[in-house]
Amino acid sequence: MSANKNRRAELRKKTAEDLRQELTALRRELFNLRMQKAMQQTEKTSEFKRVKRDIARTLTIVRETTAREAREQA
Repeated sequence: MSANKNRRAELRKKTAEDLRQELTALRRELFNLRMQKAMQQTEKTSEFKRVKRDIARTLTIVRETTAREAREQA
């Protein structure tokens, strides 16, 4: 659980551009995992779960940041 907290704190420190780049990299990684699965080359099936959760975690931080900025401007 501590690793997740550290990961969230690390994501919150990043800029919006860095978060978008992180999201692109994670989506690319998920795509590659799906390709490996289709070719029956994947050995680490737990990676799917990890990458999907990282994508969700990143999107959550992006949305929180966007909402906070909207509230500050209003």
